[in-house]
Amino acid sequence: MLAKAARHAFFRPTSLCLRSRSCLRAEKRLAMVAVVSRSATNSAIKPASVDDVNLIAFFDYPQAPQKVTTSSGLFGHRALTTPAAFNALADSTLRRAELLTERILRARESRSELFKVVKNLDRLSDMLCGVIDLAELLRNAHPDPAWVQSADQVYEKLCEFMNVLNTNVGLYEVLGAVLCDQEVVKSLSPEAYQTALIFWRDFEKSGIHLPPAQREHFVALSTEILVLGRQFLNETAAPRPPARIKYAELQGIKDLGMGARLRLQAQVTKRDLFVYPGSLQAQMIMRSAPAEEPRRKVYMAANSSTPEQIAVLERLLRARGELARLVGKESYAHMTLADKMARSPENVQHFLNALMEYTRPHARRALRALSLRKQAHLNTSPYPTVQPWDRDYYCPPELPAPSVPLPPLTLGTVFMALSRLFQAIYGVSLRLSEPTSGEVWHPDVRKLEVVDDKQGVLGWIYADLFTRMGKPNGAAHYTVRCSRRTDDDDSQGDLRHAHEGDLIITRPSLEFDAERQLCLPYRNETCQLPVVVLLCEFVRPTVGQEPPVVEWHEVVTLFHEMGHAMHSMVGRTEYQNVSGTRCATDFVELPSILMEHFLSSPAVLSLFDRDGTLVVRQHGHFAADPCRSIDTHTQILLAMLDQIYHSSVVLDRDFHSTEALATLYDTRGLIPYVPGTSWQTQFGHLFGYGATYYSYLFGRAIASRVWSKLFSSNPLDRSVGERFKSELLQWGGGRDPWEMVATLLDSPELRVGDASAMTEVGRWRIEDEMSITSSSWH
Repeated sequence: MLAKAARHAFFRPTSLCLRSRSCLRAEKRLAMVAVVSRSATNSAIKPASVDDVNLIAFFDYPQAPQKVTTSSGLFGHRALTTPAAFNALADSTLRRAELLTERILRARESRSELFKVVKNLDRLSDMLCGVIDLAELLRNAHPDPAWVQSADQVYEKLCEFMNVLNTNVGLYEVLGAVLCDQEVVKSLSPEAYQTALIFWRDFEKSGIHLPPAQREHFVALSTEILVLGRQFLNETAAPRPPARIKYAELQGIKDLGMGARLRLQAQVTKRDLFVYPGSLQAQMIMRSAPAEEPRRKVYMAANSSTPEQIAVLERLLRARGELARLVGKESYAHMTLADKMARSPENVQHFLNALMEYTRPHARRALRALSLRKQAHLNTSPYPTVQPWDRDYYCPPELPAPSVPLPPLTLGTVFMALSRLFQAIYGVSLRLSEPTSGEVWHPDVRKLEVVDDKQGVLGWIYADLFTRMGKPNGAAHYTVRCSRRTDDDDSQGDLRHAHEGDLIITRPSLEFDAERQLCLPYRNETCQLPVVVLLCEFVRPTVGQEPPVVEWHEVVTLFHEMGHAMHSMVGRTEYQNVSGTRCATDFVELPSILMEHFLSSPAVLSLFDRDGTLVVRQHGHFAADPCRSIDTHTQILLAMLDQIYHSSVVLDRDFHSTEALATLYDTRGLIPYVPGTSWQTQFGHLFGYGATYYSYLFGRAIASRVWSKLFSSNPLDRSVGERFKSELLQWGGGRDPWEMVATLLDSPELRVGDASAMTEVGRWRIEDEMSITSSSWH
């Protein structure tokens, strides 16, 4: 009920091939469009401003430690100076949450309190999520093991309390009294009513109607799922055993750098090479080894699993299935999808089938093209079978986008371009903000103010962008503080029945809450300002050297994550439970995927030039990369696998996850399943996106349609950006997403959001034209 996901990983297509970053290569398209004139591309672009220059210096050049006159804890909170203080804050927050819970339970004793129930439930959620979300960030990002241990303890302690609240019959009955009282319901704004319904549905998902013993079983299952999920995620990152490669198998390897070193190593040592999956050596072999055998060996090693790893996954899937049955649902997918845009697994299947019908012919033609390449390479009979380990070798190598040199794309120039883009379409810019001593968890963390040209500061982004030991791989967006209305909180009312000792216990939490509420006047109200964190793994610049150049797929990653960040920043809702990215899972990726499409525009590419003098010229037509449709087809299969894994079949005694994977690939796949492999134990999205892995494909389809209908002809049009912001971004989860999409696209037939709407979205062409690889700068 009260907890919402705060973390959004960069949700890229996943494949059974060992591809790592090369999965992004398959989405590249050779862009060749008509010549774009100076007036069309650069009309809104000016030479670098002071803010532009500062952004470049801020991210590209290491800074000497600054003398600071003030000192604070993490994020400027005095309660976050030590790991022990964080534990104390959690205990204080728990007691304060208990007092607020007691207040809500007493609401029917006072007419005025009944009108405050929805607000107080949302405050209770914000109070707990403010600490839980912070703990989730710190246990992933903080370099100090003591802080990580403290964050783990805080996270588990408060999540356990959340699970108890989610099955609190008294809270459910009070909310029911609110929703049955017509006078109270009429007083609720549409957003407040939507929030109340979200709470109501989440209560019912938690088995609130169950007898006490079964409710206890629900809590126990929920806790088991969290533990198994954490174990499963740890196993997805566990190293796989190495592949044993013979020296002779590396003959003719195309890579003259790493490949030559590997051959020399084998020749000198006279020993076989042990190549670990995921290593640079493994990626090089998959891309460059002309002999099939070393690629096959690396693939087999990368897609291996121990019986224990498979058992953890299958226990997780069964526990989810049991949880769903406990609350009267056919499957975990039925339970999870009820409040998503899809609404049911049957509707998801309508979407995936329609998308498969469109994609499969393109993927077949692409596979045939790869088969011809393999035939020419091996000089064999027509149409040899393309195996999973062939994909990286026969697909074109990653090309820069644009293909001719741009001005050096460093982190600073990318952030400058992002700030210019946001200024053009939203009237919002990124500016430097100097953190105080102790405010950030690592010296590399940069702090940005997000500033609206009319409203002033909207919030802050903490950018932890550089790779370091112990930091998780990939890119992610964390919401540390949501926007919400605060001027009508009535926090003192929480302490009406508190004892004197409670005033002492809750003081740290009250002070923490007051420090969090750095507020902004808005619509005659006062709103809490959001704080988000971006975690990435870019190469850190070195003192005295030129800043490292950012690869194109890293630019796409950053644009994607900043789409999430701007959703959090621009969102202005009264309730944190529907703020920004706290919306339906199959809706949340739309703004971030749309940001990737901006990189297909010459006008936007011109924003990377600090002097504002260059013009992008492009010629011809788009030429499809054959691997792109193969990868889209693979992702559809994985979305289908996710649906199978969260259907009722997991409760069958003879269910085996590997058999289900093999059957799916044998019946609907194009590249054959390889016996002896069990890649599913590395499918990390099965935990965080359980039954909703289709969301990225769904978001891609809608984002493609929004781009083509609204932005593609003039992507820097302020009026279009303002429309997107006012009709979609600012509402978070406070409005029906189907209603928002239907209004934005002027497609009233989508408003119902039924099976036909899902099928219609599945028929839309997914256009990943996010790389312009045949351009010239003048």
